Amino acid sequence: MASSLNVIDLSRITPADSSGSLTLPLTFFDLLWYKLHPVERVIFYRSTDATRPFFDSSIVPNLKSSLSSSLSHYLPLAGKLVWDSLGKKPSLVYSPNDAVLFTVAEFNADFSLLTGQKPFPAAELYPLVPELQNSDGSASAVSFQVTLFPNQGFCIGISAHHAVLDGKTTTMFLKFWADTCKRRQDQTVNTSLPQDLIPLYDRTVIKDPKDIETEVLNKWSSLLKAFSGGKEPDNPKSLKILPSPELSPDVVRFTFDLSREDIQTLRERLKRESSASSSPKELRLSTFVVTYSYALTCIIRARGGDPSRPVGYGFAVDCRSLLDPPVPPNYFGNCVSAMFKIPLKAERFMGEEGFLIAARYVSDSVEELDESVALKVPEVLAAIQTITQELQVVSVAGSTRFGVYGLDFGWGRPERVLVVSIDQGEAISMAEGRDGNGGVEIGFSLKKHEMEALIDLLRDGLRH
Repeated sequence: MASSLNVIDLSRITPADSSGSLTLPLTFFDLLWYKLHPVERVIFYRSTDATRPFFDSSIVPNLKSSLSSSLSHYLPLAGKLVWDSLGKKPSLVYSPNDAVLFTVAEFNADFSLLTGQKPFPAAELYPLVPELQNSDGSASAVSFQVTLFPNQGFCIGISAHHAVLDGKTTTMFLKFWADTCKRRQDQTVNTSLPQDLIPLYDRTVIKDPKDIETEVLNKWSSLLKAFSGGKEPDNPKSLKILPSPELSPDVVRFTFDLSREDIQTLRERLKRESSASSSPKELRLSTFVVTYSYALTCIIRARGGDPSRPVGYGFAVDCRSLLDPPVPPNYFGNCVSAMFKIPLKAERFMGEEGFLIAARYVSDSVEELDESVALKVPEVLAAIQTITQELQVVSVAGSTRFGVYGLDFGWGRPERVLVVSIDQGEAISMAEGRDGNGGVEIGFSLKKHEMEALIDLLRDGLRH
């Protein structure tokens, strides 16, 4: 029987306390994402106490009231992206009475399947993600949905506009909301607010002496013209998000958990292979480099096919600490660029030394990171334009540094956190291991036959 969603309530949550309007112009970091698909996450909480009466009388009211309170400190999230007819670029504008959409629903799916260690149809997650309102004239910043799995647990779904906030800002807000919700239930409301979670709205900390902003806007203009078949788009200032490709019904999801010991095993293997190779070189074998290189190699091998087919990789780079002067960690908005390596040939990763070759590439990419990566934002857009259906580019969403498994709203740690939007391309997601012992979990979304091959490769590779 197909799972069915029952929408119980749809409401608007306004900030509990707002003092007037607030306008934040988008920076070149924000403009990179303004037409792209929102980032969608679902956070699952297991609770056998999650009956419909408890859900209605405790979980939902606590989440709503703490969200309203939290939005008072994050007013722009209740606002909208708008592009004034005379404006050079869009702005994020909050006006009194603006609100976020909050959906309450009930779902009859198997909670354990969606949070477990076996593949399941990706389509099972879509009902758990709220729609993000967007049109030619405006686009919402975020929307939320809380969904009950009767007697199994509940989940919180988030759709976040990437031009408004990056992963760091999103998780900063979620931590603030979770902390507020938990303190209300613990009746410790009067304790001081966590200062590291208070957002900084000062746009002057993002310097743009080379007018990257204009370059990004021009790149978008040519991109949108290309998407319109070479003619000027009807509304060049439209804020409507670009349509997403129709997903194949045989796409499945799978989360692979790598323990700290697994990562160390892979690290030692790379050290051995590197020192035994014809060109030994000291590699930067951080947890990210080891984990990403392993996933990248396995995904390319799982697809197989023509060894000369084009492949590549790309990952987001948090520029806050790379810029001079550094951008404060609590800055609200985007401060990410990306590192792309395209095109390469699949055969490089399919051979005996494929894992080592991947680690060399990724290690070199990480070593190259400095403040100049921020200046490469227009190149990221140019790279996106060159990605064809034939080119397999494995990108990364999420980070092991976000601490998503610390998001306790008062009902314990999450059972599982999934990035739903990795379905929108050849992306994987990464997060810290749930147990907090230095492991990593990797989320995959692939066609069923590729996923079966991938799972075998991921497991076999740990036995070497």
